[in-house]
Amino acid sequence: MEKVWAKINAVLIADDPKTFITRRTSEVNLEFGGIRGDRHFGITSKADSRQPMYPKGTEILNRRQITIVSGEELDRIAEELGVTSIRPEWLGANVLVKGFPELTKLTMGSRILFPSGAGLICMGENQPCTLPGDKIQKHYEEHEKLSLRFVRAGYKRRGIVCAVERPGIIHEHDDVQILINDYVNPMQ
Repeated sequence: MEKVWAKINAVLIADDPKTFITRRTSEVNLEFGGIRGDRHFGITSKADSRQPMYPKGTEILNRRQITIVSGEELDRIAEELGVTSIRPEWLGANVLVKGFPELTKLTMGSRILFPSGAGLICMGENQPCTLPGDKIQKHYEEHEKLSLRFVRAGYKRRGIVCAVERPGIIHEHDDVQILINDYVNPMQ
């Protein structure tokens, strides 16, 4: 297992039920189920188009409790789209990290450990869709078709979804350790 370090540049919460857009906060308390009050909080969730193997609405394990994006990957998306920047809020992210430029390629089962003892387990890549693209388009009206272009630009750069493995507080500016899961000798 490889170990790398990154820095938390922003902690965010989606606590407005009318939108997926997140807002910044200095810290959050991770519980089993995610961040209480966040739109993705819960140990279980309802199956949707991301889980076609189950009938829509079936109760399943919530793999999307926390969404993490990389500042470096957001910069690459912005560059490809020809815009100044992409903010993590527009994507509904809960955590923005810097120092791990290929976050989206993090293998399932990898762990992210915080100084408080909190731990997340990577449940996979967050697939890009047009909904965040629509938000990006509103900020750059002079650019055409950003919603669809975001889906292509965000492919393998959109970040990851995680579940809380160990509760605890996370803070903006925390240094975090990332334990990269090796499928040949996987962490259990």
